[in-house]
Amino acid sequence: MSSTTPTAQHQQSAPAEQRSRGNALIWILLSGAFVMVLNETVMGVALPPIMREFGVTASAGQWLTTAYMLVMAVLIPMAGFLLQRFTPRAIFVAALGLFALGTAAAAFAPAFAVLVIARVAQAAGTALIMPLITTTILTRIPEARRGRMMGLIAIVMSAAPALGPTVSGLLITALGWRAVFFVVLPIAAVVLVVGALLIGPGDRGEPVRFDVLSALLSLVAFGGLVFGLGSIGQAIDGSAPVSPAVPIIGGVVGLALFIWRQLALQRREAAFLDLRPFAARPFWVGIVLISVVMLSMFGSLILLPIYMQNVLGLTPLAAGLAVLPGGLLMGLAAPFVGALFDRVGARPLVIPGAFVVSVALVLFTQLGDASPVWLVVVAMLVLNLGIAFMMTPLMTSSLGSLAPELYSHGSAIFSTVQQLAGAVGTALFVTLMAVGTASGAAVGLGATAATAQGIHTAFLVAAASSVLALVLAFFVPKKPAAAA
Repeated sequence: MSSTTPTAQHQQSAPAEQRSRGNALIWILLSGAFVMVLNETVMGVALPPIMREFGVTASAGQWLTTAYMLVMAVLIPMAGFLLQRFTPRAIFVAALGLFALGTAAAAFAPAFAVLVIARVAQAAGTALIMPLITTTILTRIPEARRGRMMGLIAIVMSAAPALGPTVSGLLITALGWRAVFFVVLPIAAVVLVVGALLIGPGDRGEPVRFDVLSALLSLVAFGGLVFGLGSIGQAIDGSAPVSPAVPIIGGVVGLALFIWRQLALQRREAAFLDLRPFAARPFWVGIVLISVVMLSMFGSLILLPIYMQNVLGLTPLAAGLAVLPGGLLMGLAAPFVGALFDRVGARPLVIPGAFVVSVALVLFTQLGDASPVWLVVVAMLVLNLGIAFMMTPLMTSSLGSLAPELYSHGSAIFSTVQQLAGAVGTALFVTLMAVGTASGAAVGLGATAATAQGIHTAFLVAAASSVLALVLAFFVPKKPAAAA
């Protein structure tokens, strides 16, 4: 007869129940994030039929993407303050509620202006969910299992954007553009209800004061930078509403003032976005490396469809299917890389990952005006495999090096930098392509050959800059660093 009393059995089962509940919560958060991030990339394919239905120009239609990016850029830096001020349940309900409300408004939008407002609501919800997931994993998952859980975040960040254009293309072809939102809406509603029940009330938020000046400077800094960088492509085409230099300069000045304001507030323990995470070497090294990774990924995703459609003559759907295997490979590799991180640490994974990314960018420089499509697919597979070996270890090592009270601010900084790096990558690759194309046209190349040369120029510069990532990879700590 066992000597274990019912009380002892209950005490032994409690941690197992808490772990099971925590895992279920992480999965429901990731499900919501997957749908929300998937939704970010649907507009590229949906824009032409939307323009036809509402009778708007391409410049006006781009606001569906521009407004989304601006809201993300402005709200993500606020996530550190919001996660500190409010309970996790309140943040989750607000994020999913805004996203579901925006999705419903988009599905039934009677006018283009309503659709833009709906996209703003969706972006506001998406901006809050990723820092919430990262902070939840850091606070609820033991250090020995964080790599695997962070690997699941990498799936969301890689597979969802890759699937977005393909899924939306199939839905739009079969049922029309509103089907994209009608399919997402019930999923968002289920995640909202189940997540609100699982997440629990949590601890009360700290009574942190909202600094209006910091919020305004954040708006000018991050909104200006993302808008300015995003409009470089329009400026090259001659359709930009204002010279990109104006918002970019305003954003740089706003960023300098924002940093000055946060450093002043830190001395009073009242920072809007605490910058102390940068004092930890694993954190800032990880930030720089992630910036290079995101720059390469977003730059490639913007150039390759142009190359395949304008140079190789593929249809938009075929171009989307060509880049899909790379995103899926990255998503499939992420959990295995996370498990490896829990065993061997970051450096043994990041160094070969940085090398593979460099190899992929060199492969992209071999693309010409008569290259086979399989070369694009192979190069994209290599690039995404390298990114998979870098992203999860860098996120886990960088954020795990922080003290627990800095988790929310570190997560917000990470998400903000990723957003800016994506904007910089898009702007840089488009600009380099335009310069190379103009140079090719000046020496008498045809339109197709000149475009191919422009894309070659962009990838040549990217391949050269990837050496920086390879050097910095040797500064990543082998094992997870102790909290600062």
